[in-house]
Amino acid sequence: MLNLTVHVKPGSRKGPLVVDDAESTPEHASVTVFLQQRAVEGAANDALVALLAKHFKVAKRDVSIIRGHTSKIKHLRIDRS
Repeated sequence: MLNLTVHVKPGSRKGPLVVDDAESTPEHASVTVFLQQRAVEGAANDALVALLAKHFKVAKRDVSIIRGHTSKIKHLRIDRS
């Protein structure tokens, strides 16, 4: 299981892109995610889950948003089976 802090940049022209943050440590992983989807009706959250599942090579059901459903800073849990 991996706990991850994610800084989301919705509506970005760079997206979809996952960038590891410099201050990230094994105990506290942190990434910045650029998404093309806008933060409207959960579209950015859905795209975030799909992108991180692909990035970490897990199923979408193994990626869950713990906190920050309506915030740009989110805390996620990734279950690696």
